[in-house]
Amino acid sequence: LNRIKASGLKLRFCTNETQATRAKFVKKLQGMGFDISVDEVTAPAPAACCILKERSLRPHLLVHNDLVPEFSEIDKANPNCVVIGDAAENFTYANLNEAFRVLIGMEKPVLISLGRGRYYKETDGLKLDVGAYMKALEYACDVQAEVVGKPAKMFFESALAEMGVPPQQAIMIGDDIVNDVGGAQRCGMRALQVRTGKYRPCDENHPHVKPDAYVNNLAEAVDVILQQL
Repeated sequence: LNRIKASGLKLRFCTNETQATRAKFVKKLQGMGFDISVDEVTAPAPAACCILKERSLRPHLLVHNDLVPEFSEIDKANPNCVVIGDAAENFTYANLNEAFRVLIGMEKPVLISLGRGRYYKETDGLKLDVGAYMKALEYACDVQAEVVGKPAKMFFESALAEMGVPPQQAIMIGDDIVNDVGGAQRCGMRALQVRTGKYRPCDENHPHVKPDAYVNNLAEAVDVILQQL
């Protein structure tokens, strides 16, 4: 990352992280030695807050406890929508059922999902992501969720706007073939897939998404990008 910054390239961290506030997420990365600040992070919760304010929506939150501070300035009384994030241990039957009841009680249910990932990788293995629970609520309430975060076009476009860069001049680096690579390419960006993280060899035979290149790790991705300059 230091090499990217030294080269004068603009950089944005686009994350679907919804288990922590941006501040906590940044602190974690800084602890690993990354030179990163909160204003360099594009994340689903702040993007969702903009939508909630614009549309006068009051959310019932089904999110991780550590994410709740991101919604501190939002009116949550008498909810008229549901916001679902990666709630992890909070995805109990009771909590899902409560969100279901809020939605099913509405004339026109509004479900906002902070991403649509199927699973992600932790140190102890793969874990179900928000998309699986989003689909359960969609099915039960016969509603289509509005996705904030990758792979939503609006999410990538907001990151590009923050940098003041057109999509043709941007490259996404990610480990998720659909949400990172596919989402970025649909916006007109190029995308590299790293063979680390949640990458699986079967990704290379994906029926719809073909990365512009594969790289073995982040360092190699930086090499490829800097060689283009």
